[in-house]
Parts: sequence; C-alpha cells; structure tokens
Amino acid sequence: MPQSRLVLDPEFTIGPVPRRLFGSFVEHMGRCVYSGIYEPDHPSADAAGFRGDVLDLSRELGPTVVRYPGGNFVSGYRWEDGVGPRDQRPERLDLAWRSREPNAVGIHEFDGWARALDTEVMMAVNLGTRGIQEACDLLEYTNHPAGSYWSDRRIANGASEPFGYRLWCLGNEMDGPWQIGHKTADEYGRLAAETARAMRLVDPDIELVACGSSNAQMPTFGDWEAAVLRHAYDDVDYISLHVYYQADEDDPDSYLASAMDMDQFIEGVVATVDAEKARGRHRTAVDLSFDEWNVVRAGAEDERPDRRPWALHPRLGESEYTVADAVVVGTMLNSLLRHGDRVTIGCQAQLVNVLGLIRSEEGGDAWKQSIAHPFEQMRRLARGQILRVAATGDRRDTRRFTDVPIVDAAATFEESSGSAAVFLANRSRSETADVTVECGQLGVRRLRSAGCLSLPDGSAATLTNRDRHDAVGPQPFDRADLRDGAVTAQLPPLSWTVLELDSGPDLP
Repeated sequence: MPQSRLVLDPEFTIGPVPRRLFGSFVEHMGRCVYSGIYEPDHPSADAAGFRGDVLDLSRELGPTVVRYPGGNFVSGYRWEDGVGPRDQRPERLDLAWRSREPNAVGIHEFDGWARALDTEVMMAVNLGTRGIQEACDLLEYTNHPAGSYWSDRRIANGASEPFGYRLWCLGNEMDGPWQIGHKTADEYGRLAAETARAMRLVDPDIELVACGSSNAQMPTFGDWEAAVLRHAYDDVDYISLHVYYQADEDDPDSYLASAMDMDQFIEGVVATVDAEKARGRHRTAVDLSFDEWNVVRAGAEDERPDRRPWALHPRLGESEYTVADAVVVGTMLNSLLRHGDRVTIGCQAQLVNVLGLIRSEEGGDAWKQSIAHPFEQMRRLARGQILRVAATGDRRDTRRFTDVPIVDAAATFEESSGSAAVFLANRSRSETADVTVECGQLGVRRLRSAGCLSLPDGSAATLTNRDRHDAVGPQPFDRADLRDGAVTAQLPPLSWTVLELDSGPDLP
C-alpha cells in the first residue's frame, strides 16, 4: 500500500486564496452559448432566452469569474454586431470555428446572464482583426457613465448604468498560427502596450491581461513572454497561460500525472516574468492568469474541418468525462491552488458543452459532468490561507514523468472560522493509498465532512453522460478518522477525496 504523510501548520502559508481562481469560460464556440446557456425555445428558458436548468447548475458550480466571448472567436469578433435590436443584428461567418454567428447573444444579454449567475465578467478585446480604437470603443460602451457617443449608445440600448467591467484580456493566443491576426512577439507586445495605455485613459481602474504563449509546447514559449513583457510590463497586470491535457489510453499513468507538467509550466512563466522584472528594474509584480485549462477526451478535437458546412452552433469539442478525468482535474486544481500566490485568476474551459463542466441537449435536459465536482468542491471549501503542505511519501515514474507523488495534495485554513480543507488525489489505478495528515497545529478537533469520488466496485470506466447523469459524483467517505491531531485515511485507487475539518465540538 502506498504511504503518504502530510504536515499542515498555520505558520507556513503561501498566501490568501484568490477568489478569481475558480472561474470558467463562455466562448461563442460550438454549443456553449447557443443551446448551451441560451435556448429561447427550451421549456426552462427565461424571458431573456437563457436556459433555467443550465443557469441553476451553473449557480451550484459557482464560478467567481467568467471569461467572454473568446477564445479564438474574439480575434474576428465585431462587438457592435451584438448590440441594439436583435432583428437588426447581422449574421456573420465565424472564421475561427467555421460557424455562423447569429449575434442573438451580445454584451447586454451576456451581462444579464452573468448578473443572474452573480459572477464577474472577464471581457476580451479583439486584437486580431481590430486594434486600439475598437478596444477603447468597447470599454467606453461598457464602463463610461454617460455623455459620450458609445456610452449614450449603451443607454439607448437599455442599460442606463455602466456594466463596470474591471478585468480585460488583450486578445487571445496571439502567438498561435491558427489565430486570426496572428502576430510576432514584438508586434503583439507593442500593440498590447499601446492598447493598454489607451484603454487606461478611458478607465484607469481596469486590470489588463496580456497574452502569454498559447501553451508550453509552442516554439515561442518563454521567448514570447519575455519579449511581450519587455514592451508591456508596466502596462499590464497579468500574463495568461493556457493548457489542455489529452486523455491517453496507451499511457494512463502519465495522463494522471499531467499536473506535474502544469506545475513546471507555471513555475517557468513565473521565472520568466520575474527575470523581466529584474532586467527592467520594475517595481510591481505581474501575476498569472491561467484563463484556459481543462482535459480533453479523444473525439473532442474535431473543431475546424475545412470542408464542414457553415452551421449554427455545430457540435464541437463535446467530451464525455470519466472518473480518471475528474481525478486529473482535481490535481490541476491543486496545482493552481499551490501556486495561488502568483496564479490569481483561473478559468476552466468551458462552462457548457465544449469540454463542458455542464452538458445539455437542445430541447432536453442538462447535467454536471464528472470534472465539475472537484471544481465545485474546491470553490466552496477553499477559504482563508493556502497552506504550504509538507509532503513525504511514495513516488513513481511514468513514461513521461519522473518522481511523481502517488498522492497529490493541497490544503487551506481559515483562522477566523477555525476550518480547514484538504484536497487529495490518489493517482494509483490499482492500489489504496494510506495517508496521514498531521494537522494538530491548526487546532482542528472535528472531521466535519469527508467525500470521495472514485470508481464503484467492479467498474473500470464509469462516466457521466445523458443517460447516466449521476454515475460519477462525490460519495460520503467513511475511511477517514481524526484522532490526536492527525487524520488517517485510506484513499481508494483512482480517487479524489476532500476532507473538511474544523474546531467545533467532537461529534457523538
């Protein structure tokens, strides 16, 4: 049986839990918007056309920020198409996803949905086919109170008060050759800096995210971040990271260890950012916005076949997720939390249908996928300070990674309430892991709750789908015990376990 020992101490922390770390992403891609969050003819639709069942599930997940409207989509998007009377809005060809965009959902509609969800909007501007002026126009439209051309247009379109968006992305994945308006690092860095300066003249209180490399495998990785920040360091607040890990049936152990790569990716970008800070003698820190991340199942990559007909909301990237995927997502959340001193924004992509935490069928029902549960649990329970977990235990090598901890862990502690949360993944596909969590220094006296997401006995590939909505989810866990300042637990093979501890009285 693999062994793991974790030591938690309130004197050793990483920083406060960033609330924006638990964000999601809604892009005009596939069925994320149309027949995802928005379907006027659905039985649950509200007066604005948004699906009530999807909104209810989204509220349960509780994303604290939602990035919009892209993604690759934004690099060809004319935001003006989505405002004003619906019957006067043009239908456009979306070149990013070879689709037809009806523009039935635009800024006003999405803002109403986001307010109903009670989430912050992270707005992206088009720096692919457009530039400084269009970005400033959009910001004026959303944030300026009144008395200017675009703010008065917003008022005429029904929003007397500004939307007040604070968080803005300066384009999307601009180093990717697939991106409309793809640019070199110097081209983009200069454009990002000039756009940032102009946007701050419209609203000095905004926060800006510059595009980092599209992923760590890009030939531009590292050099891109350094070059962009050489132009824009003092003009932006964040630089972005994106990653998707592909499920691999031929090498499942490496797939389960994917968060090892995520750790290295984050630490590499932090090193590059801090090197540029030192080189440029900058005073402030640029933080990281991990505003696209998720896992991908085989069959979900059919995104841009050149000869596909131009269709409204075609099915793109629709994965059905397993227990293994939920465990990997849990370890990715752990990685983000462990780096929460620098990664202060995170967006799991996407919210509905396209690699979705939620799936829906047109005219039918909606359900949470397996990967939604670790997100919901961590968003709900991670509070206060991120603890620096001192971990020892068994490790193994995979084909791609060496020295992989069999048990992956992260933890938080909120002093004011005396509560702690411990997030544990057992990466072993066949062995129970014996874990000891030494937490006496936290002053916790009660194991308030314990839940575990794992494979039911005798099952090999349980997944959630339209016929098995509840096939995968956290179940009460009775193989954990708190005594004498330590929790002992036996984690089932291939499992995600969450322990909630507090200083309340012992339960009878």
